[in-house]
Amino acid sequence: MTTSTSSPSFRLDRRGQELRFRSVRLAAREWLTPEYVRVRLEGEELRGFDSPGADDHIRVFFPSGETSSVEELRSAPNREYTPLSWDGDKGWLDLEFAIHGAPGVTGATTGDGVAAPWAATAEIGAPAGVGGPRGSLVISGRPDGWFLAGDETAVPAMRRFARLMDAAATGRILVEVPDAERELPIATPDGVVVEQVHRGSAPAGSALVARLEALGGGDRPEGDVFAFVAAEQAIVKSGRALLIERWGLDADRIVVKGYWKRNESEYHAPH
Repeated sequence: MTTSTSSPSFRLDRRGQELRFRSVRLAAREWLTPEYVRVRLEGEELRGFDSPGADDHIRVFFPSGETSSVEELRSAPNREYTPLSWDGDKGWLDLEFAIHGAPGVTGATTGDGVAAPWAATAEIGAPAGVGGPRGSLVISGRPDGWFLAGDETAVPAMRRFARLMDAAATGRILVEVPDAERELPIATPDGVVVEQVHRGSAPAGSALVARLEALGGGDRPEGDVFAFVAAEQAIVKSGRALLIERWGLDADRIVVKGYWKRNESEYHAPH
């Protein structure tokens, strides 16, 4: 195992932000796999939107019709998501949703739940709302190596972390998906390997847990490593065992969290 004895090459900084609520509309929908969709939200109130941290969370509101006040918007059903891309000058925001059969979502096309059915079937022009982000965790400096691991729910964050990598970056990304038809590519520099971990019919998260448990000290990226692991809540134990116990990474400079919890639709990931 290689550890750094010099000054850290990066740090994680927390930045608070003014909490704003914005009214938006569904502008476009693109299916990336049979169970994964990207949507674009647009609206004048998105002008000035920013999301400095790759793992930021915003709350997306799904009203049944038009709303006339922030209070009415905030009373609508809602879920948390990571912003994927946006343009604060032009007023648009892209999000990605795991749909039918994906972690934490059941019966997405039959009305069970709120976010996935809306993302899959809402009419273009349907109203929605966005709140946040309230705060951000930002990488300052340059990690020597990268390690990212997650299921479909973590792909937007992993895509954003990958955008922070320069051309000389090295590391590994693990993406748990059901099968080859539902793989979710992530663009990376040549030195960063992306491995699609197929779970088949096994419970979501189980294949990623097994893959993490199979990694040893010799699999650790070189130097000062930033690591991010997020999936079903059970991933936390295996993720911390790998990163802290076997790889010796600094617990204050990694992110390991459960993005969702089996059979708990109201579970909120820690920020």
